[in-house]
Amino acid sequence: MAEAALLLLPEVATERDSRERLALWDRRPDTTAPLTDRQVDSVLELKAAVENLPVPPELPIEDLCSLTSQPLPISQTSIVPESTEDILLNGFISLGMEEEKIETAQQFFSWFAKLQTQMNQDEETKYRQMRDYLSGFQEQCDAILNDVNSALQHLESLQKQYLFVSNKTGTLHEACELLLKEQSELVDLAENIQQKLSYFNELETINTKLNSPTLSVNSEGFIPMLAKLDDCITYISSHPNFKDYSVYLLKFKQCLSKALHLMKIYTVNTLQNLTNQLLKRDPLSVPNADNAFTLFYVKFRAAAPKVRTLIEQIEQRSEKIPEYQQLLNDIHQCYLDQRQLLLGPSITSTVTELTSQNNRDHCALIRSGCAFMVHVCQDEHQLYNEFFTKPTSKLDELLEKLCVSLYDVFRPLIIHVIHLETLSELCGILKNEVLEDHVQNNAEQLGAFAAGVKQMLEDVQERLVYRTHIYIQTDITGYKPAPGDLAYPDKLVMMEQIAQSLKDEQKKVPSETSFSDVRLEETKSNNVTKSGSTESLSPRPQTTISPADLHGMWYPTVRRTLVCLSKLYRCIDRAVFQGLSQEALSACIQSLLGASESITKNKTQIDGQLFLIKHLLILREQIAPFHTEFTIKEISLDLKKTRDAAFKILNPMTVPRFFRLNSNNALIEFLLEGTPEIREHFLDSKKDVDRHLKSACEQFIQQQTKQFVEQLEEFITKVHRPWCIFTLFTIAKIWKQHRCPLMDEWMKNKEDVVSALKAMASQGGPKYSLSQQPWAQPAKVSDLVTNVYKTIKVKLPLTLRSMSLYLSNKDTEFILFKPVRNNVQQVFQKFHVLLKEEFSPEDIHIIACPTMEQVNLLLSVSK
Repeated sequence: MAEAALLLLPEVATERDSRERLALWDRRPDTTAPLTDRQVDSVLELKAAVENLPVPPELPIEDLCSLTSQPLPISQTSIVPESTEDILLNGFISLGMEEEKIETAQQFFSWFAKLQTQMNQDEETKYRQMRDYLSGFQEQCDAILNDVNSALQHLESLQKQYLFVSNKTGTLHEACELLLKEQSELVDLAENIQQKLSYFNELETINTKLNSPTLSVNSEGFIPMLAKLDDCITYISSHPNFKDYSVYLLKFKQCLSKALHLMKIYTVNTLQNLTNQLLKRDPLSVPNADNAFTLFYVKFRAAAPKVRTLIEQIEQRSEKIPEYQQLLNDIHQCYLDQRQLLLGPSITSTVTELTSQNNRDHCALIRSGCAFMVHVCQDEHQLYNEFFTKPTSKLDELLEKLCVSLYDVFRPLIIHVIHLETLSELCGILKNEVLEDHVQNNAEQLGAFAAGVKQMLEDVQERLVYRTHIYIQTDITGYKPAPGDLAYPDKLVMMEQIAQSLKDEQKKVPSETSFSDVRLEETKSNNVTKSGSTESLSPRPQTTISPADLHGMWYPTVRRTLVCLSKLYRCIDRAVFQGLSQEALSACIQSLLGASESITKNKTQIDGQLFLIKHLLILREQIAPFHTEFTIKEISLDLKKTRDAAFKILNPMTVPRFFRLNSNNALIEFLLEGTPEIREHFLDSKKDVDRHLKSACEQFIQQQTKQFVEQLEEFITKVHRPWCIFTLFTIAKIWKQHRCPLMDEWMKNKEDVVSALKAMASQGGPKYSLSQQPWAQPAKVSDLVTNVYKTIKVKLPLTLRSMSLYLSNKDTEFILFKPVRNNVQQVFQKFHVLLKEEFSPEDIHIIACPTMEQVNLLLSVSK
């Protein structure tokens, strides 16, 4: 076979071709077995080994020529025959005929035939061997194939049997699973039915327990039975589709009613027995207050644990089952009825006793009564919490009823109180001490008490507002001043003298305390911080205070107004306070105006003006700390358009327009144009005070200026009167010549007309010398100046003394007198200018008018 393989080998390609083919093998995109580097090297080694294969030794020498021209390597060990004889000899030897000789042709042919046969046999031997070898393999393959076919047939049969068994097993498994599922469902159904039936089966057990004569609500099994009964009712109520649903629900409801009835009877009997025991201790049912209240709470607290557990169970179920809520309401009502039965008479007797003890002291009555009711409310809430865990509004209703007894006693007393001080103090007690101090700190327990207190407070405030209206009308608006109230400035001088004498005595005896040690200032109730306003007449703090600043020296209406406002400020609502304050301040201002007129008539004008200024300053200063607006809104109905429209429609000319069917109808115009208007007016009391103060100061300034330099002002006015007459004469002349057109131009071009008048005056106006007039002689002018100077010198100290007596504040006096001084200086300045223009230096010397420095020095004492 090696020889056959050698013969069948193709021509060996060169190493380059081999490498190219190997590379082509690796470059194929769909290669499934790429060669590694080691495999490539192995192929090259095989190629090199094949190229160097030796020539078979049995190949005849003659056949060597038939090989390819490529030299074949011959093994050095092979022996090449030397001649044909040797070859033949070897042939005969191989045929086993080395001993035979060929002598005849027959022998030769025989030998040749034998040789040919041997050669044929030799040539076919390898093929026969290969055939036999392959036949053996074929037989083996056929046997294997038969075995495989037999195995396949067995496998197919086995597969069919497996499928059959598998189907049978799957069917059996499914059947088993179905049976298990049905078994589970049946078990669950049975358990479910048993569970559902358990609720129905409990009916007999519960009914038996409830009908048992030995059953008690305090027994250990009662609460579990109650819980089971609730579960049964809840379950049956949620499944109305069950058979005999209504029958069983009704029976369970009946059992629940029996259980609730037992609990109600036990709780009600317990509470009623407690009340009866407490009432039997006093046949008159009006026990002593201290002992009674102690017993009322001690007994109930001791009995609370007996029913608290039962009540807790009821409260827990009250939100889910209406019957429990109804039972809880009944127990609440029973408890509260028993408490009212016990507390009602005791509270009434206690309030009556407090009223008798404080019959004339309303404030003490309110304090003691409210303190008593606060303790009652707190104790009742604490006792309620001993029995119940959930709050109820009925408790507040009970406490409100109990507080009514205090209100019923207090209200008749309120409507008979006439003093504003008492009413304001009652408001303060109810609002500050009771509501803010007590109620706000414990709003939950004192909610019902707060409602009664608020009602009492509203009644007191209503009474206070009513009495304030009457007080303003009678004591402020209708006040008739006594002679002593108008004794200004005598009372101020007297108080100043008293203070001075006390100060002198203090200097003599410094070790002894006297009245002068006490500063002359208002009481604390009326001492109000001054507001730091802008430039005004408000006095700055001083070490000494004028007698007019003393609270007792104020005009009565001012004192009453401020006291009234101070009482009202913290007692009533801001809106009500604004209305009352506006009314009180308006009445006070009118009373001050009347008093000022009376003082002016009785004394001097300066006394009346300074009296008004001082008290208006006091008013403005004292109302400043009230942090509220003294403004009220008044609404009025303006019928002016209605009146005009009525006059218009009553005109005979409009009668034909009554029946027009357009927008020009008279009736429609009357309805549209004659609608009344609502107007709002804002009244500000602070602005009224400021307005009257400003007016009083302006009048004082004008009056003092007139008092000092009235003669000089008249002289200056008289000097300028000819020019005024000429101007009027000129205007009249132009009017006569040009009538309306020039007057129209006058309105349009006033400056041109004035310049024209000046030009006419310079050309044809009156020309005269002032010093030549009889009333303007230098001597007379000198007398005039002397009189004015003397008047200022004499009256100025009196004015300053009056200002100091009334105002007693250097800053206020300076601010008030400064405009007077400026007016006097301006008059003297005008007079100096007039002297320079109209008089000669000799006349000016004769007149001897004071210089501006002298005038300023004279007026500088007010600084």
